[in-house]
Amino acid sequence: MSKPISPSFASLVQEFFIDYMTRQRSLSPQTVASYRDSFLLLLRFAEQTLGKPATAFELSDLQPKFIANFLDHLEDERGNSPRSRNIRLAALRSFLKFAARRDLASLSVIEQALAVPMKRFERKMVGFLTREQMLAVINVPTTTWLGQRDHLLLTLMFNTGARVSEIIGVRVVDVVLGTTSCVRLHGKAASSAHCRCGRKPLGRYVIG
Repeated sequence: MSKPISPSFASLVQEFFIDYMTRQRSLSPQTVASYRDSFLLLLRFAEQTLGKPATAFELSDLQPKFIANFLDHLEDERGNSPRSRNIRLAALRSFLKFAARRDLASLSVIEQALAVPMKRFERKMVGFLTREQMLAVINVPTTTWLGQRDHLLLTLMFNTGARVSEIIGVRVVDVVLGTTSCVRLHGKAASSAHCRCGRKPLGRYVIG
């Protein structure tokens, strides 16, 4: 019986991003971009430390020591926080779990790579402004175009609880003005809430 041919690292990465993440899981563009950046950093580090260009990198190169050195590089040389370090590792883990279903011959390598632990860190309490403080920011008088734009953005975020990424993604077609005005937000959330913007009711619904 002939030994099955293992897929190349390049083909696994291509299938992971194009088919698995985009078509099968329909992950948000932000998540795909974050994973993409993680792989770009990993391949650049491999070229610097292993002397291997991206086209020559192999799944077997993902040894625990190499991954640990890469994560330390992110913290020590790039100044990333432990949280950012863990995000990069989470992207790599997701890929490894995907690869395990495509390349059975590399299960041993994948198992060892998956054993690299996340780094524990203390979560900081999220700060916030009181309603009075937020209104003081929003109600600053302004007559300039930039001031009016910022006033609108702050008001919209305050009244809807939207993320900055959701507000940035709003287009003219997403805003409906009328007796019951609403704005359609594109993001990860799949919840909805009702709030008010000035004296007009503003409905909020999110496309996940």
